[in-house]
Amino acid sequence: MQHATFAGGCFWCMVKPFDQFEGIEKVVSGYMGGHIENPSYEQIKTGTTGHYEVVQITFHPELFPYSRLLEIYWQQVDPTDPEGQFHDRGPQYRTAIFYHNQEQQEEALASRDKLEQSQKFSKPIVTQIVEASTFYPAEEYHQDYYKKSPKHYKEDREKSGRDEFLQVHWDETSRTK
Repeated sequence: MQHATFAGGCFWCMVKPFDQFEGIEKVVSGYMGGHIENPSYEQIKTGTTGHYEVVQITFHPELFPYSRLLEIYWQQVDPTDPEGQFHDRGPQYRTAIFYHNQEQQEEALASRDKLEQSQKFSKPIVTQIVEASTFYPAEEYHQDYYKKSPKHYKEDREKSGRDEFLQVHWDETSRTK
């Protein structure tokens, strides 16, 4: 098994799209990339720790290849926004792909280049591709939030503007909410 780690704004909205396929063992919400150890959500939301909100996916690459994870990832985010994602603003909500080995780095760079060349977006792609660092799982109440609090999850997602953006930029049949 391998890990894939993606930052795509609020981690609540980044779990469900990956959490429904054979070959994906688990999806954990957490934090990566900052300068303090064992950060709390209260610290992260200040935007001063350097961490991103991320999801870390444990997957079987022979059943669900990393390239497919990348396809799903791009279809969940606005890769042109350097200030956050949708209604979630701040450095903790920026987009990034954290690679765990050289193969992932190469695939992530190639997928970003392909997206940029597609001219799907009028602005440049700003999603960072950076080496994975220590992953800190988020507090338990954040895990599988879409299952634990479906009503609040749905309300938050609806008011975020994420779905409207995705409808404009991605084919309906290739996305998952």
